[in-house]
Amino acid sequence: MTSSSRVRYQGLFPVVPTPFTETGELDLDSQKRCVDFMIDAGSNGLCILANFSEQFLLSDEEREVLTRTVLEHVDGRVPVIVTTTHFSTDVCVARSRCAQEQGAAMLMVMPPYHGATFRVPEPQIHEFYARLSDAVAIPIMVQDAPAAGTPLSAAFLARMAKEIEHVAYFKIETAGAAAKLRELIRLGGDAIEGPWDGEEAITLVPDLDAGATGAMTGGGFPDGIRPILDAWRAGRRDEAIAGYERWLPLINIENRQCGPLAAKSLMKEGGVIACEAPRHPFPAIHPAARALLIETAKRLDAQVLRWAR
Repeated sequence: MTSSSRVRYQGLFPVVPTPFTETGELDLDSQKRCVDFMIDAGSNGLCILANFSEQFLLSDEEREVLTRTVLEHVDGRVPVIVTTTHFSTDVCVARSRCAQEQGAAMLMVMPPYHGATFRVPEPQIHEFYARLSDAVAIPIMVQDAPAAGTPLSAAFLARMAKEIEHVAYFKIETAGAAAKLRELIRLGGDAIEGPWDGEEAITLVPDLDAGATGAMTGGGFPDGIRPILDAWRAGRRDEAIAGYERWLPLINIENRQCGPLAAKSLMKEGGVIACEAPRHPFPAIHPAARALLIETAKRLDAQVLRWAR
């Protein structure tokens, strides 16, 4: 249900990567510099502990440390979305309450899933989000992502938006995202406070055409994406499309070649963070893909490569 009294979040909310040391520990100094860069580069808000944050490699204790560290360091400069996904309703509720108490602006939650085959049907998904909504007082973003392997029809998402108080934002990353966004907006009406684009902006323009009001991208080049969204919101469609066409090669390399580690490679190259290594067993970027990533970012004069100089 839409609440007319609360802020409606729009714009660019990139995913914050999680820097590790060479031996795999959290690097909180690099984490803070990463956040500062992303804010300086134009992010309207941030999202932490998402899949592009390598959240699947973090312990529960590390999640708490990162949530506290980032929210304290941001200190209200921009709103922060905290990902609290878990198969267990009770664990997700506990994570979400903790994030809310520490100052999260919104929660991002995938439907319950585990491994390749453990799924629950729609009644349990609906109850999962309903129980979560009852336990918190901030908006919930449903992350509709291929990683969950859980079919979420536009009709079902719209019904949850209408029936569950805090379920109001939807990050659509599945195939045919623009068509799904259009149908979601048509069916959900005012209950859809935030129809959002995801998947590193690879489908950004079609999704904006479909009515997306927010974008959750990788964290390496907010300075490239933010002007596209600003121009679009101001009605300067040609300018937005020209900007998108300019940055699309880098978006493509991130989305199709480098994945979750792209932002960290860019940040390491520019001196924002000390180490770009993933945590074992996640594989490093292939050197050739990394070289193309950096070459393309240099051609665009991406701020990440000069912010710390």
